[in-house]
Amino acid sequence: MQDLIHKASILHEALPYIRRFHGRTFVIKYGGHAMIDPALRDSFARDVTLMKLVGLQPIVVHGGGPQIDAMLANLGVVSERIDGLRVTDEATMDVVGMVLGGRVNQEIVSLMCKHGARAVGLSGKDDAFLRGEKIVEMRTKTGRVVDPGRVGRIVEVRTALLEQLLAGGFIPVVAPVAVDDEGGSLNVNADTVAGAIAAAMGAEKLVLMTDIAGVKDASGEVASSMSAAMVRALIEDGTISGGMIPKVQCALDAISMGVHKCHVIDGRMQHAALLELFTDRGIGTEITASP
Repeated sequence: MQDLIHKASILHEALPYIRRFHGRTFVIKYGGHAMIDPALRDSFARDVTLMKLVGLQPIVVHGGGPQIDAMLANLGVVSERIDGLRVTDEATMDVVGMVLGGRVNQEIVSLMCKHGARAVGLSGKDDAFLRGEKIVEMRTKTGRVVDPGRVGRIVEVRTALLEQLLAGGFIPVVAPVAVDDEGGSLNVNADTVAGAIAAAMGAEKLVLMTDIAGVKDASGEVASSMSAAMVRALIEDGTISGGMIPKVQCALDAISMGVHKCHVIDGRMQHAALLELFTDRGIGTEITASP
């Protein structure tokens, strides 16, 4: 009985948010431990299905680094890493496309459909809706400049396909593979793809699921809310460093292009997205344009 009362209380708390965000677009970057743990995978699929059922318009962009590593090993494809940077040659790109656009993408779609969603899997090559260009040089952790191969950046998001799918009642599930001017595939960071789609779609929110509790402030505590200016200051003074910088930079870029808020949340918690979006407390860090 106490469990039922608790669930009813959470639902009551969520109602104002459901009304406020009805019909609004939410872009969710799905990755990390939430993609590996079976219970978390199931929880995520049910939560996104619920978002659609109550009138939100979710778009999911997923990663898949561990799955790519496993497939490369199984196929005997040697993937060179330089100071932690995966160099994506043509053979590696073939595997990346197969894993992200095939196996991983379809597993997510199937799980959502199992819970009653109408989900559709895409990569940026579908209708060439993610246009990219090759990154010629990247700097490694030790400062070495290398050619990363078939690694790209997004230069254009053609939104017509996504808009048609959302209007038709579908949840787009996007693999972060873009297409260049010659029709070739490009491996693009999933956070970057999610941010670009959120900006192009005029999303209400961008949600980045991570394997950490949120963004820490100068005192070392996870902040429930930060302005973009505060985040930039924490990068400059070294408080935000390492692998966290690309994530918060993705959030800053999206906000600068019109996304209302970005949320960095702990995907290791069940129902993380719902708890962040539909409760007063939240569980992660929201980043806003102004205080």
